[in-house]
Amino acid sequence: MIQLEDLHKSYKIGNSSLHVLKGINLKIDEGELIAIMGSSGSGKSTLLNIIGMLDLLDKGTYTLDNVEIKNLDETIAAKYRNKFLGFVFQSFNLINYKNAVENVSLPLYYQGIARQERQQKAMKYLQNFGLGDWSNHLPSELSGGQKQRVAIARAMVTEPKVLLADEPTGALDSKTSHEVMNLIQEINNDGKTILVVTHEEDIAKMCKRIVRLKDGVIVEDKKIEQNLIKSNV
Repeated sequence: MIQLEDLHKSYKIGNSSLHVLKGINLKIDEGELIAIMGSSGSGKSTLLNIIGMLDLLDKGTYTLDNVEIKNLDETIAAKYRNKFLGFVFQSFNLINYKNAVENVSLPLYYQGIARQERQQKAMKYLQNFGLGDWSNHLPSELSGGQKQRVAIARAMVTEPKVLLADEPTGALDSKTSHEVMNLIQEINNDGKTILVVTHEEDIAKMCKRIVRLKDGVIVEDKKIEQNLIKSNV
């Protein structure tokens, strides 16, 4: 599904260079639920950005679904992102003046799908995620947990191969974090490959594998006994 080999990434800072990723080797199989951990500056967000085609690698190879990702201009990268990837962010990134169903259907608009089909697909995901009654509400009328579920529905509506979640519980309290991770576990149980960047140990333990970065290298990569969450949603 995802293969990274000898991945390097540096950023120029003035006259010097900051080597952020230093020879990352990582293989991710279809259907895995992986936590990517590390302190601030460890390279975990850079790694997610490269996998998400939001940033370019300097050296090494990145293969996604048997396609080598290299020398992509922004148009092709956007096309691949829309086809392969769904994104979930700590800050939800919902559009404030659009209601829940409009937010969820937005990626389908960029795929050129007709309005009625967009609405139907978006409603299906909102209902699946316990938000059917909130479909016409604006983000300002939703709780933090509801906003994140809307954001996950938006990420899933294009039926991506891989879901990338960058600190998805970072802005939520403990109870709501568990509800969101329960939803992520359910999506994974349906066969979706999911990568979760987190600095929270209890969130990582709700995944099935932990990859730990330090100073741009993988210092630990282990499968774990997953902590399962009972659904209250």
